[in-house]
Amino acid sequence: QVQLVESGGGLVQPGGSLRLSCAASGFTFSQYRAYWFREAPGKERELVATIHRDGAMTMYGDSVKGRFTVSRDNAKNTLYLQMNSLKPEDTAVYYCYVDSSWGQGTQVTVSS
Repeated sequence: QVQLVESGGGLVQPGGSLRLSCAASGFTFSQYRAYWFREAPGKERELVATIHRDGAMTMYGDSVKGRFTVSRDNAKNTLYLQMNSLKPEDTAVYYCYVDSSWGQGTQVTVSS
């Protein structure tokens, strides 16, 4: 069955960086657009970034443009999110979404 497993979250100071990964299995990853969402306490889940199935096109939410980069390695069935210049307001659980399925999420906390 479809399985998505995120990793790479943690605690980081403001201005720091993290790289999230989402390992996909149980389906043909390369055939699907992939997404990163995040959900902060008390807020609705929001779109962070999306990437076309071949990686040629990407789109970002306004709050992360210029700081985050989404990428994928279809040979490794893995989606990535490079997060730079992190801010406290980036604190959230980050989820990958592919083929109508969600991962379990990984917590990112930005705090000094």
